[in-house]
Amino acid sequence: MDLRRSIADLMPTAWDELSDLVALRSVADPRQFPAEECERAAQWVVDRFTGVGFADARLEPTPDGSMAVVGSRSCGRADAPTVLLYAHYDVQPPLDDQAWRTPPFELTATEGRWYGRGSADCKGNIVMHLAALRALGDDLPVNLKLVVEGSEEQGTGGLEAYVTEHADQLRADAILVCDTGNAAVGHPAVTVSLRGMVNVVVTTESSTSELHSGMFGGAAPDALAALVAALATLRDARGNTVVTGLDSTRTWSGAPYPPEQFRSDAGVLDGVELLGDGSVSDMLWARPAVTILGIDCPPVVGSAAAVVPRAAARLNLRIPPGVSPDAARDALVAHLEAAVPWGVRCMVETEATGSPFAAATDGPAYRAMATAMQEAYGVAMSRLGQGGSIPLCNVLAELYPDAEIVLMGVEEPLALIHAPNESVDPSEIASMALAEALFLQHYA
Repeated sequence: MDLRRSIADLMPTAWDELSDLVALRSVADPRQFPAEECERAAQWVVDRFTGVGFADARLEPTPDGSMAVVGSRSCGRADAPTVLLYAHYDVQPPLDDQAWRTPPFELTATEGRWYGRGSADCKGNIVMHLAALRALGDDLPVNLKLVVEGSEEQGTGGLEAYVTEHADQLRADAILVCDTGNAAVGHPAVTVSLRGMVNVVVTTESSTSELHSGMFGGAAPDALAALVAALATLRDARGNTVVTGLDSTRTWSGAPYPPEQFRSDAGVLDGVELLGDGSVSDMLWARPAVTILGIDCPPVVGSAAAVVPRAAARLNLRIPPGVSPDAARDALVAHLEAAVPWGVRCMVETEATGSPFAAATDGPAYRAMATAMQEAYGVAMSRLGQGGSIPLCNVLAELYPDAEIVLMGVEEPLALIHAPNESVDPSEIASMALAEALFLQHYA
C-alpha cells in the first residue's frame, strides 16, 4: 500500500471537506454566533466519520451544553491495541473582520496556504484524521475510538466532565490529542509539556468618585496609578516574571527555539528585545509568564481631567509542569495585594485555573510515532513544549494512567491560530495524515 500516494490523491477531498467545515461558524458562544452553527458542525463530523467506518458515531451532550462526537471502529482483533483520536470542531471568534485578508469563514487558497478560521485549530486536524483513515481503508491494524468536542476554545469543561462520567467509553492504550503542531512547516514534533494557567481580575479602589485633578490631584490617591504600579512589579527590568514565591529560574531540556525564528514567528518589531534572561525555550515552556490581557479604565478619547477612583486589570499567568495552579494563584494574589501602594483597596477575583501537563515519553506509542514521523517527513521528530493549556490532558492522564498521550497536529507558528488570518499549510495536513497512518501500522 502506497500511503503517501493515497494521501496525495485525497488532498482535493481534504480541501472540499475543510471548506465545508470552515464555512460553519462554530464559535461555541451563542452571544456571538447562532448555536445552530455548532450543531451543524457536530453533525458534519458524525456523518464523515460514519463514512470511514465509525458505524456508531453519534452526538453526546456534555454538561456545559455542547455536543461531543463519540464513536468507535474495530479492526476485528480483540488483542489489538486501542487508539483514541481527539480533535475539536469549535473555533475562536474571528476578532476584527477588517484585519482578515480573506473572508474568515470562507476557505481561501493563497500563497501556498489555506486561510480561514479553524483551518488549523482545529478543523484541519479533523480533516487530517479523515485523510489518514481513508488512506488505510479496510487495512486498519488497531481498534479506534473517537472524540471530537465542541467547546474546547471556551474552556467551559464540558468534555472533561463527560469523560469523567463515561471513563470506560473512551479508555485506550494510546491517545492522539491532535490540537498542537510542529516547530515549523516540514519539521515534525510532538508536544510533551503544556503550561497551566491562572486567570485573575485585580481591582483597585481609592475614593468614592472621580476627583478634579486640579483641585485634588497630588494628594488624592489614584486607583489607576496604584494599579499600574502594582502591575509593574510583576516583571523585572529584563522582562522576567517575578511573582513572589514562584521559581523563575528553571530551564528547558527539550528542543531549542532559535531566537531569530521566534522573532519571525511572533512578528517582533526590529529593535524590540525578547524578554527574560533565559533562552526562548526556557521563557516559553519552563518558567512562569504573566500577561496583562486587559485594563478597565477611562479611554483616551473621552477621558476627563480627573483622578480615577477605580480601575481593574485582567491577568493571565502561565505556569510550567511541576507548579500547582492553586499555589500559583495564591502567590499571585498575595503578590498583588502586597504590591498595591498607598493603602489603596485591592480585590483579586479568580476567574479560572488549569493544571500544567507533562507527558511520559518512554513507551511504545512514542517510539512508533517517532518512526512514523521520520518516515513521513524524512526528518527526525522533535519534542517541544507548548505555552497553551489543554485541561483535558490532565483528566485523561488521571483516568487512564497507563495510556500514552501524544500531542501532535497540523498547527505551526505561521498558522496564527486565535488571530486574524489563521491558515494551514496543506503540506502539513498531508504529512501529518501520513504520519498518523504510519503510526497506526507501527503501533499495531
